Amino acid sequence: MQQPGAEQRAAPRFTLLIRAAKLVSAQGEFVCVIRDVSETGVSVRLFHALPGCKDYALHMPAGAIYEISRVWQRDNEAGFTFAAPVEVEKLVNESGEYPKRGLRLGLCFPVTINLLSGSHEAVVENLSQQGARLTCEALLAIDQTVRLAMPDLSGRPREVRAKVRWRRDRHYGVVFDDTFTLGEFARLAAGLQAPLLLGDQ
Repeated sequence: MQQPGAEQRAAPRFTLLIRAAKLVSAQGEFVCVIRDVSETGVSVRLFHALPGCKDYALHMPAGAIYEISRVWQRDNEAGFTFAAPVEVEKLVNESGEYPKRGLRLGLCFPVTINLLSGSHEAVVENLSQQGARLTCEALLAIDQTVRLAMPDLSGRPREVRAKVRWRRDRHYGVVFDDTFTLGEFARLAAGLQAPLLLGDQ
């Protein structure tokens, strides 16, 4: 990471190519892509502006969490310092006990589930590029195809086709027929939590 006008850091740097992660702040959870990292800091690529707060937590897909503070932001990039020195090799390799998994954001918002038998209100509890966990009072069957009316970036409903993969009481896991790109996922998350971050997008 390089800070404009600042001296080069002595700590060694490792470039990370397209390593998605999430930034968690008091204003919500946001998607980023780690660009490079050292023992003392990290730079990321963004898909929208960031909230004005300084302190964040960087959540890696495998479960590791790092406390960070924003130092700079320009265009679609931002730089942060770690609250404490990190083991770069461990961060790069995500050498945790859990396997790598896709980003999942703890977003909570209402949707409508459209079935051949009618429409039902539901609430999404978390969201990934590939699917969602939701609660619904209607009884859905495993492998049943459903159509979710979800908000798009303009706030209007868009239809997303999905299939029910698991059920526990009235909690369901669904997998989308067409997955979101990382950019779509990032901007949708920002629009649901803090629409002003999207600017004129």
